[in-house]
Amino acid sequence: MNEELANHYREILQGVGEDPEREGLLDTPKRAAKAMQYLCHGYQQSLEQIVNGALFESDNDEMVIVREIELYSLCEHHLLPFIGKAHVAYIPTGKVLGLSKIARIVDMFARRLQIQENLTRQIADAIAQVTDAAGVAVVIEAKHMCMMMRGVEKQNSVMSTSVMLGAFRESYNTRQEFLQLIRGR
Repeated sequence: MNEELANHYREILQGVGEDPEREGLLDTPKRAAKAMQYLCHGYQQSLEQIVNGALFESDNDEMVIVREIELYSLCEHHLLPFIGKAHVAYIPTGKVLGLSKIARIVDMFARRLQIQENLTRQIADAIAQVTDAAGVAVVIEAKHMCMMMRGVEKQNSVMSTSVMLGAFRESYNTRQEFLQLIRGR
C-alpha cells in the first residue's frame, strides 16, 4: 500500500470537512489508497503480458465476437466510475486470440483513468495489433456516475461508443452483421 497516496486521502477527508481521526474513518485513507491502486491496476499491465503468446493458428476467417464483457472504469474528469459492457469482434487472418485474452484486454484499458471514447479506440487498436485481423469492431455501452450522481443527475442515460476498423469500416454488410449479432437478433 502506498503511504503517500493514503496521506493524500487523509487530506481529502479533511478538505471536505471530515475528521480522519474519528473511529469510522481511521483506516479509510489506507483502504481508499488500496482501492484506487486496484481500480487503476491497468497501468501495471502491458499488452504483451496480457496476451502471453495465446495466439493460435486457425483457418477460420469468419467473424469472432465476444459480447457483453463487463467493464468498470474511472472517468478521468471526476474520478467517478462508469460501468457497462463491451462487445468486441474481429475477423481472423490465420490466427485467433485466446478467448479470455479479449476480456483481459478490455480490463487492462478500463482499469486506467479514462474517457469512454478513448477506451473504445484503445481496445480496438490493441486487438488489431495483436491479431493482425482483417477487421476489428468494438462497441461500449456504459452508465456514467459523473452524470448520475452529480451535474445533470440523469439516472437512465447510457453512452454508446463504437470503433470500426478494416472490414467493419469498409463493408456496410459486415458492420450490420456485427451490430445485429451484438443485439442478439
